[in-house]
Amino acid sequence: SEDTDFPVAGMSRLLSIVVLLAVASGGSCEEVFLQRAGKDFNSRQYRSVLTVKNGERFGDWTWPEMCPDNYFAVGFSVRVETKQYGGDDTALNGIRLICSQDESRSFLYYVESHTGHTGEWSHPQFCPGGLLTSFQLRVEPKQGLLGDDTAVNNIKFRCSSKPTLEAPGMHWGEYGYWSEDCTYGGICGIETKVQEYQWALDDSSLNDVRLFCCSSYQQ
Repeated sequence: SEDTDFPVAGMSRLLSIVVLLAVASGGSCEEVFLQRAGKDFNSRQYRSVLTVKNGERFGDWTWPEMCPDNYFAVGFSVRVETKQYGGDDTALNGIRLICSQDESRSFLYYVESHTGHTGEWSHPQFCPGGLLTSFQLRVEPKQGLLGDDTAVNNIKFRCSSKPTLEAPGMHWGEYGYWSEDCTYGGICGIETKVQEYQWALDDSSLNDVRLFCCSSYQQ
């Protein structure tokens, strides 16, 4: 079933909440509306699918979630479980894309597909201008029969305005190659590969991600 941190239903039942986010490049805060898009915009047409080659094998691909038409990912946050010191580490559990229609960023949607069940969401990070256009994953490879698998540990994004943003994830594993770039637009959706909670067994949670690239109406 879906992560229920923010209930997803029809548009009439989506909850609008007011949150304080650092949306300006200088780190200043302003009040904005943030609402989950869920699956309501999955009919949106996309140009390509961005992938990387170092994702891990545990779990299954879940459902995609797309930003509304003419909205693109301009920021993100991640759900991270910190080091468990002898317990079962899962590292990165989820990725939340924050979608905006224009530079004002006064009304935002977010999409996250399926997420793991442990850890806390980080403070959002935003491109100082432009859109998210490519990504890179830090992944710990399979640790063997007696090892503790964590799979995806961290993620980096590139913005169309050139900065690179790195999430506050964990340090196990290595970064692989960058995905292809959204040359004619930006990232507009996400689908995750997640190992469901394993109870008393080794849990790796997030194992891989696909991001969707849409053409920008500004192009």
